[in-house]
Amino acid sequence: MELIKKLWQKYKSIIAYLFWGVVTTIINIGSYQIMSPVWHWNYEVSTVIAWFLSVLAAYFTNKVWVFGSHYTTVKAFVVEITSFFFYRGLTLLIDMAFMWVGVSVLGLRSSLQQFIVKTLDNVVVIIANYIFSKWLIFKNNENIASK
Repeated sequence: MELIKKLWQKYKSIIAYLFWGVVTTIINIGSYQIMSPVWHWNYEVSTVIAWFLSVLAAYFTNKVWVFGSHYTTVKAFVVEITSFFFYRGLTLLIDMAFMWVGVSVLGLRSSLQQFIVKTLDNVVVIIANYIFSKWLIFKNNENIASK
């Protein structure tokens, strides 16, 4: 039992990140699947809107349940949310490039093909987002909040 507690303490942020990552991935893929294959919106527009919805959900879940970020000033909040959206913007570029290659270059246009491309895309994006969040966004907030 003690080993389980130690493992939980060591990996709880990763476990929480993975859980909430699944939730935000469902938001991302689900909203994309509705907008592009169902409503026939342009895949690039659908990707950006799906990104925004999932990043908004991710900010609050990461802040509260994954990294336990507690800022004490308005400046710390502004820096944190700006950093979060900035780094998520970088992964949006990865997302857009991945979808462009899959849909425009490789011609994967069916709903199933787009679903597969979007899912693989999200795996890469989730890994990059965790790295940015863990070591750049919420870690910097601790330094700012203590000033």
